[in-house]
Amino acid sequence: MSLSQYDPEAIEKKWQHAWEADQTFHVENSSDKPKYYVLEMFPYPSGRIHMGHVRNYSIGDVVARFKRMQGYNVLHPMGWDAFGLPAENAAIKHKTQPAKWTFENIDYMRTQLKRLGYSYDWSRELATCHPGYYKWEQEFFLKLLEKGLVYRKKSPVNWCPSCHTVLANEQVEDGLCWRCDSVVVHKELSQWFLRITNYADELLDFLPKLGSGWPERVLTMQRHWIGKSHGMEIRFAIEGQDDTITVFTTRQDTLFGATFMSLAPEHPLVDALIKDKPEAATVRAFREKVDRMDSIVRTAEDLEKEGCFTGSYCINPVTGIKMPIFVANFVLMGYGTGAVMAVPAHDQRDFEFAKKYDLPIQVVIQPKEKTLDPATMVEAYAAPGYLTASGEFNGMFNEDAKEKIAEVLDAQGLGKKTVNYRLRDWNISRQRFWGAPIPIVYCPKCGAVPLNPEDLPIELPQNITTREDGKSPLPDYDPFVKTTCPRCGRPARRETDTMDTFMESSWYFARYTDARRTESAFDPEAIKYWLPVDQYIGGIEHAILHLLYARFWVKVLRDLGYLKGVDEPFKNLLTQGMVLKDGAKMSKSKGNVVDPNNLIEKYGADTTRLFCLFAAPPEKDLEWSDAGVEGAYRFLNRLWRLVDELLPLLMATGPAIDVSGMDLNEEEKDLRRKEHETIAKATTDIQNKFQFNTVIAASMEMVNYIYKVKETFKTSSNGPKMLSSAVSSVLTLLSPITPHICEELWESMGYPTHLSEQPWPAYDPNALRKDEITIVIQVNGKLRSRIDVDTHATKDEIKQKALADPNVLKHTQGKTIKKVIVIPEKLVNVVVQ
Repeated sequence: MSLSQYDPEAIEKKWQHAWEADQTFHVENSSDKPKYYVLEMFPYPSGRIHMGHVRNYSIGDVVARFKRMQGYNVLHPMGWDAFGLPAENAAIKHKTQPAKWTFENIDYMRTQLKRLGYSYDWSRELATCHPGYYKWEQEFFLKLLEKGLVYRKKSPVNWCPSCHTVLANEQVEDGLCWRCDSVVVHKELSQWFLRITNYADELLDFLPKLGSGWPERVLTMQRHWIGKSHGMEIRFAIEGQDDTITVFTTRQDTLFGATFMSLAPEHPLVDALIKDKPEAATVRAFREKVDRMDSIVRTAEDLEKEGCFTGSYCINPVTGIKMPIFVANFVLMGYGTGAVMAVPAHDQRDFEFAKKYDLPIQVVIQPKEKTLDPATMVEAYAAPGYLTASGEFNGMFNEDAKEKIAEVLDAQGLGKKTVNYRLRDWNISRQRFWGAPIPIVYCPKCGAVPLNPEDLPIELPQNITTREDGKSPLPDYDPFVKTTCPRCGRPARRETDTMDTFMESSWYFARYTDARRTESAFDPEAIKYWLPVDQYIGGIEHAILHLLYARFWVKVLRDLGYLKGVDEPFKNLLTQGMVLKDGAKMSKSKGNVVDPNNLIEKYGADTTRLFCLFAAPPEKDLEWSDAGVEGAYRFLNRLWRLVDELLPLLMATGPAIDVSGMDLNEEEKDLRRKEHETIAKATTDIQNKFQFNTVIAASMEMVNYIYKVKETFKTSSNGPKMLSSAVSSVLTLLSPITPHICEELWESMGYPTHLSEQPWPAYDPNALRKDEITIVIQVNGKLRSRIDVDTHATKDEIKQKALADPNVLKHTQGKTIKKVIVIPEKLVNVVVQ
């Protein structure tokens, strides 16, 4: 009896059909088993999966299969983040409908994912562009509107002229659109916003509760993006005007040193400040220049500080001096009030600006050990010190003075203590077609009116023709736009903006708990059972956008009564590294893309999975290697040949067999020890570390060991059982990683049930113990010999055996032994003189 040649395609299709027919990975919403919800970030249906997808989903599949074998009721779903610009732009390019393009891509990508053998429960598949999904998002919008958590206002926005839509701050990267790399400009539009700032404190307060389950890097990025600061709002009167400029500062202790004012060029007071001033044209030109800059670039430390004088002055409320008002490229409306009281002696940006434009510098904090002179300073002094030139506060330590100055300003009506956030409310309006419609109509009499919940979903028309210039066709499509007001019944127009696609991806993980439900968004019992997600897997690039929004949505839906008792979406987060080739991220523009389909056709899904999981730990970047893929394929063939050769001896013993009553010789004990060492390492490295590469390495070592000793076991009485146990353990440990070949070899050994239904093997601590251990012998710290001693040997027995060793005698002859240091199970050091 022997196996045929290893044929990955035939084997993999056989087992994929078997799993599907048996509904192996279908899961119910209740079980006597403990639950485990593992989820990878769902893909955008762009047309084909790439190697980044393969790596991400292979990681998640190992975790899902491992936990299932450990006895958990595992939810492992898949769906599609299906709305968005790429599908709309592709549809325009190919002269087709976005829906048709999207669903064709979903069908193709689903086939690709199934071909890789992932253990998804496909009965829970969802697509966010389906009305049965976004109906509930429209309902959430209406509920938020009732609670005052959604509002509409006219606001300067980031506008992509190529995509013809608004971008959130997080979607602008280095001044460019995150989708198409076009230069982003600013534009004023009426937009819908979510009050994410209402949850800023809770979003911050819960970060420590995520603990070690989330990478510290992600927690730090979110903490910085929310940007909570305690400080004061201080009002500066404008000379010759009734208006005042309000600044937010955390450094009221430096107020006496404020010598000029810096405004964001987009500050609403700028036009009034430059009116009838000779500087007006220069300021307007400067504002247009800064308008084209990315906000992140404008706040960078290495940015060259630039500005121009408005021609107006404001008054320092504590010194009474006239402060020239400038517009400056490093001040943004998106943080604080868009105005900065400039204290050049104690802020480096202000210092550089003052030096460049020859503005006064006033020292108001002196260090204890020296006296600062503005004329000789080469940089701002930002460290603690004692106040000077600060009136009644002179001599006070600056940190103590903050509170005293705050009290005085508050009493005089010149300022108030406040908390400020870098986080801004979330602009969810998008001026494109392929997105979820916003359930609002505009009535000439009633204004903006929310739709009635029973009228949902408001469906996106499927038969509409997209425009070649990329603009949304909705405003000109009367069958969608023309409607009646739900309040007064008069003719009205529908809102033609659609929702930001990050809305859909902010709650999809909750919908998976009962994805086919029609009577409500969620089943409360399913939510209670499954949430939060136990393990979430995705790229670090989503640390702020998606992950922050998802955390916000969970808290909102909790407060609306949808997700009772759920405070956070994801208990644990793994951010996997990128897939690189020739040192760069794979991309079509670089010509370094590896097509997963080609790999699967040539080597099979198991080889593709094995390489992705072996080449690097999950959190590290993976450098592509054709030689590495070949090596993975050779190993699977080697495993196949091993089982084929031993098949006449092998039997369905199960892994890690009970050897009670068996009289094992030393070789058999060694094989059993190696088997249980491998099980122990695999269990620890998957469960605690997700270090799949070391699990694979240990399994490879086990295969090599079996090859080395197999001849000895072919003729011994216990040999077939011991080999069968060892091979069964290797197949079981590798099955989450390379499931198809392991299922086939498992079946060939005579097992009546599928390997995917088997429990994860447990190692026996007793099997790890050796009868003898090797101890290193040193003389004066230098290695001189090694000895084997009984594991239960006393220190004195070890010492005597070490001193009797011929090599030790050679290096101690004629010398006085001063001391013998014995460290059990490790070494003996003989000190001589």
